[in-house]
Order: sequence, then structure tokens, then C-alpha cells
Amino acid sequence: MFETLNKRIQDCLAERRSRRTRLVTKDGRCNIEYGNIKYSKHFAFLADFWTTFVEIRWRFVLFFFIASFTLSWFIFGLLWYWIARSNGDLTWQNPASDHTPCVDNVVGLTTAFLYSLETQTTIGYGGRALTPLCPGAVALLIIQSLLGAIINCFMCGVILSKISLPKKRAKTISFSEMAVICPKNGTLCLLIRVANLRKTLMIGSQIYGKLLRTTNTPDGETIIMDQVNIDFNVDAGKDNLFFVCPLTLYHIIDKSSPFFEMAVDTLHKQEFELVVFLDGTAESTSSACQVRTSFIPQEIMWGYNFLPIISRSKEGKYRVDFSNFSKVVPVATAHCAYCFHNIKGHHHLFREGHDNQAFEVIDIGDASNVTKM
Repeated sequence: MFETLNKRIQDCLAERRSRRTRLVTKDGRCNIEYGNIKYSKHFAFLADFWTTFVEIRWRFVLFFFIASFTLSWFIFGLLWYWIARSNGDLTWQNPASDHTPCVDNVVGLTTAFLYSLETQTTIGYGGRALTPLCPGAVALLIIQSLLGAIINCFMCGVILSKISLPKKRAKTISFSEMAVICPKNGTLCLLIRVANLRKTLMIGSQIYGKLLRTTNTPDGETIIMDQVNIDFNVDAGKDNLFFVCPLTLYHIIDKSSPFFEMAVDTLHKQEFELVVFLDGTAESTSSACQVRTSFIPQEIMWGYNFLPIISRSKEGKYRVDFSNFSKVVPVATAHCAYCFHNIKGHHHLFREGHDNQAFEVIDIGDASNVTKM
């Protein structure tokens, strides 16, 4: 009993370790760190300060937004205080009754700060006003007005750019949690389902994949992240997809496919990561974006197929049932790709170890009204 328990614990830890070490997470973030970067290279981020500000986290954007305005108000407040002090306008300097100040009602540091804030934000309450007797005060007013306009434009541009980032559009593109391997159109294929949750289209959409794995060359060199191209297709082609409804992508497992040497009992023992990319242009904003996700061997189900989710009502209206988006059903599938292509009729219905516990068949319409797309 203890050996069985220990084996289960080891398998659980191995599975958690494989999931944690994936390069691309399910939501498309890249799990990679950069080390030993030369200190001089950090100045490149300052040279490209616009991209740096757009890419930093929201908490830092809000911090810089508050700090830039508050600091500029305080610095110019000190300058206004210095001008008032140079002209003898402050209360503790006991100005004469007929003394004409540079700025009316600026008699201390607090009033100088308030005048700086009112000047830069163009509030103008009317209690404090500049007089034409101090040329330096006039020049400072011009400088602060110009600098305030620059800060306003820059910070508003950063916030608008972050709000409209194309990667936000990628949040409404959803991939299935699992990939499946089953026969399709007379060939053995790896299938993935993808859906656009918005009614606006992704123009010029293209689907492709990369298989990441560690390989050893004949010269004894170990390549940690060897990339192999994986071609995906849909029934209507692979370029310029009409992405108006969920699509089922498929990769043909033939002799040129890296999955050809795998079998149902060896698939989950492999060490690789399948990264799937979808590139397109958002119809509403004309901004290009990329959606990506990844699948590890434990997320590929051999001998299963996706449930249909598109139907047509009697009124002729198409309906997409997303409750079946990631649900699968077992189908007769060959034990391996070699058996499928070389041994006719070598199929089996594989169930053990891959049963989907959340599987539930949902009736989405009359059988006569189901439309395959």
C-alpha cells in the first residue's frame, strides 16, 4: 500500500513540476527569465522610454501619474516661493503697506504651492494673480504652463495606449483546455478548438504551432529549446480564416510529423510543449494582435474527439453552445500513427486513464438540424 501511495505522490509531483516548467502558460504568458544582463544595457530601456512606460504594470503607471504632477507642483511651488522671497513679498519679511508683490496673496510656502497647482491645472480661483512687475515671474509662468501641457499629453497618451493594447483583445479568444488525437477525413490528426467570443471578426487570421523539446545532435550537443514547426489547418484552409464561429484546428500526423513516433501508451511519457499561435487584426480597432497557448503531453487526449457545438434552429439561425466547447467523447482510434497508416482496421476505443470526469452530453438541437462546420 505504501509503495502505491509513494508512486502516486511521485507522479503527482512530476505532473506539477512539468506544468510549472512550461514555457508558455495557458493564458499566453511566457515563463522566462533573463539573467546576467550588462548594466549598460539597462539604459536601452530608458532610451525607449515610451515602450517602457506602456509595458510596465498599472500600479507603476498610477504611481508615476501621481508623482509627476505632485512633484512638478511642489518644485514650481518652491520656485514661486523663491521669487516671492526675492521680492520681499513674504509675511515674515514685513513688506511695506504700499509694497507691490510679484504674485498677489503669495505670502508663504503653502500659498506658493497652491498658486503653482492653480497655474499648472489652469484652475484660477482668482485669489492669487500674477502682476507684471517681475519679468522672472512671467517667464516662470510660461515655462510651467508648457511643462504642464507636456506632462498632461504624455500621461494621457500612456494611459490610453495601455487601455487599447492589442493583448486585451486576445482575452476574448479562447482555446480548448485539452487537445485530442483521433481520425479525421481518413487521416490521424491532432485537434484543437478555438473560439472568438466577440461578434467582431479577426481579419486575416493565421494559425500555426511550434513544438518545443530538448534534443541531442549527432555531435553530442544538447539543444534545450529545439523548435519544430507544426502546421495547422481547418477545412477551409489555413490562411485568412473566416473566424465568425468556433473552429476546430487539426494537424495531420504523417511521417513528417513529430507525433508520428508516439503512441497512446508513450505520449504522456514524452517531454515537449506544443505552443499554438493565432495572429490576426481586430476588425474594430485595426490593431494586430497575437493569441497563444500551450499544451503539454498530459493535456493531449488520445482516442477522443470534441463534441459538436454548432447547430441551426428551425428558423435558420445558427447557434453556438459553449457548454460543450471543451468536452470530448471517446472514438475508435489506432494505437499509434504507424498502426493507423500501415495496419488496416487496427483501431480501438481507448478509455482507461483519459476519461473526462466533467463529460456530459448536452442536446443542442434536433439531429436533423445539426450543421457540421
